[in-house]
Amino acid sequence: MAGSYLWAAKLARCGNRLETDNWGQQPFMNGYFDELYMFYFDVHYGTHVRSFVELKSGLNSYRIGGPRPIDEKKLDLQAAFFEVGTGDDWNWIKFRAGRHEMEYGSGRLIDVREGPNVRLSFDGFKVKAGIGPWQIDGFAMRPDLDKPGFFDNAPDHSVEFWGVYGVRPLKKSLTLDTYYLGLDRKSAAFNRGVGQEVRHSIGARLSRPVAQTKPGLDFDYEALWQFGSFGSANIRAWTVASETGYRFPTLPLKPRFSAKADISSGDDPRTNTLGTFNPLFPKGNYFGVLATTGPGPINFIDIHPHVETELPHNLTASFDWIFQWRESLRDGVYAVPGFLIIPAGKSDARFVGHRPGTEVRWQANRHLWFQADYGIFYAGKFVKESQPGRNLNYWALWAGYKF
Repeated sequence: MAGSYLWAAKLARCGNRLETDNWGQQPFMNGYFDELYMFYFDVHYGTHVRSFVELKSGLNSYRIGGPRPIDEKKLDLQAAFFEVGTGDDWNWIKFRAGRHEMEYGSGRLIDVREGPNVRLSFDGFKVKAGIGPWQIDGFAMRPDLDKPGFFDNAPDHSVEFWGVYGVRPLKKSLTLDTYYLGLDRKSAAFNRGVGQEVRHSIGARLSRPVAQTKPGLDFDYEALWQFGSFGSANIRAWTVASETGYRFPTLPLKPRFSAKADISSGDDPRTNTLGTFNPLFPKGNYFGVLATTGPGPINFIDIHPHVETELPHNLTASFDWIFQWRESLRDGVYAVPGFLIIPAGKSDARFVGHRPGTEVRWQANRHLWFQADYGIFYAGKFVKESQPGRNLNYWALWAGYKF
């Protein structure tokens, strides 16, 4: 039996006198204080049976307009599943039923929703198998609907999510991910309208980890194709994502320089084919510290240089700069969770904006850490011509304890 406790707190502020959420759509600045408490029990009954329970409590204070579903959850189960399995180290199979956290690959498609205060959970079934060098997961899930009370979360019966995800190591420290993911949303909203979305995603990812002891190249390349139906229309969408980095662990500060370059398809409503890419359930802070308020990876092109260093006394510091454009001039700008922020039609400009940001983290000891984030999203021509277009200013202070 094993157990652990995690506490994290965040003091965050978005906006100042001129700079507000979603470039001026909300007529106020916003500051708030978040707390997250998590505690789990992992119990093994011999070698083939296991139960796992993880509690979560997310609290929000001082936010103008009150907490959003991603901000507050008094108390609930983040995960609670029962597992049975059999096999050896080379070939094995496990079956899980209950509530699950889902994290795969880089988090661009399936993640626990890192960034917001309340993490995402899924209810359903999962089969995990090891077949030689392959580890393969198959699952059928519904995402949880977030409610603020005590043990009142329930699966969203308007959304079905299923898939198969396989991972295997290759030579020279390479890892290959391949997957098929299916999504059925009874009511999905895009720039062209609202309808039932049945979407299938087929993709692959090739990655090499960051160098640890000697200088070396790391990368993370991913591409996928989406097809299906949206109401009476077809779906044809795609994305290609890349991150390439080089770390110098033998130099002072052990710097790592990297750059992301991503593109995802947008829509042309004049056709009978929805072209808007759907990132499914992505990790918000994959796209920077402005994940909960800035534009997401839908109908976009971005270039994202980044540098990170290791300082004395267990300090790390990083700086990045994101530049973003629309892939289709006939589609709008969407948030990371997938809802439309700015519809198309008011501007023919492609440039959405750019955002410098920095992060400093101090690992005080094995259990305690502190972190500070700061970023500014400078509105580009499309944002300025489509709405008030004010810049978005964000900072956050974090503290966490884990044992």
